Amino acid sequence: MMNFSYTRAETVADAISAVSGDPGARYIAGGTNLVDLMKYDVERPGRLVDITRLPLRDIEATPAGGLRIGALVPNSDLAYDPRVERDYPLLASAILAGASAQLRNAATTGGNLLQRTRCYYFYDVGTPCNKRAPGTGCGAIGGVNRIHAILGASESCIATHPSDMCVALAALEAVVHVAGPEGERTVAFEDFHRLPGDRPEIDNTLKHGEMITAVELPAPRFGTRHTYIKLRDRLSYAFALVSVAAGLEMDGGSIREARIALGGVAHKPWRVPEAEALLGGQEPSRELFGAAAERLLQGAQGQGENDFKIELARRAVIRALGQAAAGTPQVQSVKSIN
Repeated sequence: MMNFSYTRAETVADAISAVSGDPGARYIAGGTNLVDLMKYDVERPGRLVDITRLPLRDIEATPAGGLRIGALVPNSDLAYDPRVERDYPLLASAILAGASAQLRNAATTGGNLLQRTRCYYFYDVGTPCNKRAPGTGCGAIGGVNRIHAILGASESCIATHPSDMCVALAALEAVVHVAGPEGERTVAFEDFHRLPGDRPEIDNTLKHGEMITAVELPAPRFGTRHTYIKLRDRLSYAFALVSVAAGLEMDGGSIREARIALGGVAHKPWRVPEAEALLGGQEPSRELFGAAAERLLQGAQGQGENDFKIELARRAVIRALGQAAAGTPQVQSVKSIN
């Protein structure tokens, strides 16, 4: 790990000023990802600006009937907040599917959105990686790629986004609040993360010096008809090969509205509104869910070792929609799939 300077910010404005004025500066809060990357010599910030004392730890109701979640709310506090458990159980379930209890106690809401890929080549500085060192190539293409993307990849990068929480936030259509040197703005969750294209080193749409201040959830939906399924190599403390966040609103025996997001398959949580629209006005059935899965996975392409993910994702989507329709969500303390 290289030497770095350390500053503790007392206000949001001070933090933004410290980072925006120094190209080598980075914000640090829980540090559950950044510190690891520094130890592996992947990230080499010359200055860390500690934001843990900023007043961004509240979960508040919004005038529109949703929740505004401060960027520094720990993952564990968010998952067990009574309002989240009651009104946004899909989010609580996704958080509890990730990491370990100790990591969830330290990891923050804003930091979860900023996680970087767990691609083996990204972490190994002795191998080529366009995300870590642009222009060096992608070692995963033609290499060890069992965990890699089947959707939205490019010739430059086939890495996946590792978050569970973000998959649920995508399905819930959250909004990200951002502050920076040019003021405050909001970003629809769909637009926050980006696909790799020819610039895989850029994970999201934040500009240097900008920081996440909050994540806002709309008014509650999918309170009873939802599920989060996570398929992985180990039963706990492992990143998803494929995950599915599904939420349905029913009108009698028909589906009025649907949201589906996939994790572990792309550089960002993967949604296809056309796949969701196929479900509207229809009665739940395995055939209908299969059609939605086919549309969601249209264009999916494996890289050899990860070809199995396409069929795994198809089955996971069908299973998740079945659980949501039946109102029998996956229980994260039970590792076998319902």
